[in-house]
Amino acid sequence: MEQHGNQELNEASCHSGSDRKSHHSDKTKNNLISRLNRIEGQIRGVKGLIEKDTYCDDVLNQIAAVQSALNGVGKLLLEHHLNSCVIERIQEGDNEVIKELMITMNKLMK
Repeated sequence: MEQHGNQELNEASCHSGSDRKSHHSDKTKNNLISRLNRIEGQIRGVKGLIEKDTYCDDVLNQIAAVQSALNGVGKLLLEHHLNSCVIERIQEGDNEVIKELMITMNKLMK
């Protein structure tokens, strides 16, 4: 494994086109999956609150917590993407990655 900043990377690389893959370390992947599992549980909890006719403000607060947790996953994934794929593709002369990143960031900030 090679070190890229503070992130471990597998020997695979980012490619543009249809065969693109990420190359997260096992630690990063496990962190993302763990966060998503918790969010999945939160979503089931919100569904249960609605089924139980819980007071709307309480449900809305839980929805805000879910959105915050999803934003955390997005920030972590974005950080790792910038420190790996984006840097790598720029170093390879592929400046299209900047346009791609801007489109993605605009979607994240809606």
